[in-house]
Formats: sequence, structure tokens, C-alpha cells
Amino acid sequence: MSALDRRAALRVLASTTAAIFGAPAVLRGRFHLFGQQGAAYSARAVKLVEETVVIDMLNQFRFPDFAEKPPRSQKWMAATGSFAEKDWEVYRTSGIKVFGLGHGGVTYDDAVKWFADWNGFLAQYDQWFMRVDDVRDMDRLAGSRRVGVLLTFQGSDHFRSVQDVNTFFALGQRLSQLTYNYQNRLGSGFLETKDGGLSVFGGEVVARMNSVGMAVDLSHCGDRTTLDGIAASKQPVVFSHASARALAPDHARCKTDEMIRAMAKTGGAMGIPFLRMMIRPEEPVTIEHVVDHFDHVSRLVGIEHVGVGSDMDVVGNPNPVNGEPMRETPNWDRYRLHKDEQGQWMLTIRGLDHPRRMFDLTDALIRRGYSDANIRLILGDNWRRVMGAIQDST
Repeated sequence: MSALDRRAALRVLASTTAAIFGAPAVLRGRFHLFGQQGAAYSARAVKLVEETVVIDMLNQFRFPDFAEKPPRSQKWMAATGSFAEKDWEVYRTSGIKVFGLGHGGVTYDDAVKWFADWNGFLAQYDQWFMRVDDVRDMDRLAGSRRVGVLLTFQGSDHFRSVQDVNTFFALGQRLSQLTYNYQNRLGSGFLETKDGGLSVFGGEVVARMNSVGMAVDLSHCGDRTTLDGIAASKQPVVFSHASARALAPDHARCKTDEMIRAMAKTGGAMGIPFLRMMIRPEEPVTIEHVVDHFDHVSRLVGIEHVGVGSDMDVVGNPNPVNGEPMRETPNWDRYRLHKDEQGQWMLTIRGLDHPRRMFDLTDALIRRGYSDANIRLILGDNWRRVMGAIQDST
């Protein structure tokens, strides 16, 4: 291809990108998305994000900001018509095509209300959003302006009986984390004082989840419960948001190499979170350290078993953890929170703390030498394969 042809091709790509995002292109193969004051991303990164159904398997849409009265995320669920086009633009231009919500409810009634609220919200704004029930819905999002929402849960306390798995599957739930931080009827969370492993009831729930096509998530489970859950499942299991303990020693929320290998043998995948304390035990913590976790998992078990599970919301959850280093809850120190370079108790990592962070991640993967095919796997194709395998098994 001649230099003239290359310049012409770049102009076409720049024009397409500007049309999609409503922003002008800049020279030398980098683009300022959403206005000249934004970060400049490589043409390759923009193309990869646009050509992939990008899936964040743990993204809670919008955390409540209690400085707002009421928080807008609560208002969206309560007041008809309160979600405006300018709100949707934040989601559309994020590059994320599927948001795995990861809500945590503690009772059956809480969960029923949550699913009712979300099903109502998605029905009201179906010109902008689509509930994702299976991989066919993911495929429909390709080339669409709509954004997908995957109804997932952090915890399984709402399963009073095995039959409740069927009930919530019918309401749209497609993934359930067996435990959250502490003990429940299924097993132990990682903050529990003693991990007793998967219970008999937990095994029955796993079997029913397998039978209906609901993904088994072990992200917050204690070590024994994690391994028991993997052993019990006949279908791929997932860590929707978990990093490698090999790179964050002594952090019980991270998964050991043994667990990662066992998960991969089921055909599952794990989503790397963008939270500083789960990436590195000391400062500084940068986007490059996040990519180290993608490197570790891909070298350990293969690129087919790693994706994104940011454990954030769309805007990047920029606030400190209540402004305090600890919470009044047992064993909270196991989270290993530490101050950032400015001396604040901060969850987020600079460069991954804003709505367009998938473009930053993609450029970081490019810098690290990942191929286009492997970047697409990380951005969404691995999650599509895993969820498809779970659903096809029924």
C-alpha cells in the first residue's frame, strides 16, 4: 500500500470514528474521542473496541452518590422518564457493550424487587438498552447503538430453595455468586473466620444452576468454598471479578494459581478488576500493573480464560471508601486497602477511573504486545464463549 493509500485509509477510519462518537479525529493515528480535551487513543485501540462486543462482567451501572438528593441511580429506578439521553450517552460512548450488574441482595423479597425494578427500567428505555439473556442477544448488540445489561447477582442468599434458581432465571438472572463476604447457606465468603466449604444445599444449588444455564460465580468465596464449587460444577465456572494472588500476596480476595488452573479446566474465565488493593499491595499502582494480571493468567492457563470484571460503575467509582481506612465489619483488614500516592484511601487506579477506560486498557494491551485477536478475547469474546457454553449445556 502506498503512503497516499495509507493516508486515505486513515482518513476513512477517522471519519468513521468521528461519526460514531461525535468527535473530531486527530493526526498521526490517534484520536481524541468526545472532544479535544479527552485522552488520545490509537486508531488500533478505537477499532478494536468498536469491532468487539465489549463485556464488563462486573460493572454496577452507577453507584449511588449520596451527595445527590436523591442519588441519580436511585431516581432512575423510581421516577418514570428520569433517565435522559445525556445519561445514556455516558454508557453508549464508554465502549462497553454489556454491563454485568453484580448487585447484592440479602433476602428473597429484596431480590424480587431488584429484578422488577431492572426489568421495568430496561422495558422503559428499550430504545437504548437491551436485557441480555443469551449470546444471541450479545450478537444482536454488534453494530447496534443499544447497550446490553446482564442481570447478575453478588450472592445467593435469595435462593431459599433449589426451585428459586428457576424462578430467578425466569426473571432474567444469568449468573449468581455463591457467597458474598461471609457465611451463608451455600458456603463461606473470604471474610469468614472459618471456611467450611460448600454445603450440601450449596451443591444442590450448583447442580440446579448447571441445569438451567445460570453461571456459577466464585469471586468472593473463601478458598475451600472456591475449590469445592469448582469441583461440584459440571459446567464452566467463573470468577467474574478476581485477580491473581501470585501478584498480590496474602490477599484472600485474589485467587491462587491452583484455583485459576481448576477454573480453567472447567472451561471458565476470570475478569480482572480495576481496584488498586487487588492489583498490587503497595504504591504505585498503575494500569501496567493491571496488565500484569492479564499476563499472569494468560501464561498460566491460556488467553482463553481471562477477561474484564472491573468491579466499578460506569463513571469509575472515583470516591474514597467512606474517607476511612476501615469499616465496622469483621475481618475487613483482609481487603488490604491502602492509600494512594496522594495519601487517600482510594479504590481506583489513575487511567482506569473514568467512563472510557476500556480504550485505555486496550492501548495498554497493545503496548504489551497482545495481538488483535487476543485483545478481542480479553475485551469480550472469552465471556461470550463461556456464557454460550453454559447456556448450550441445558
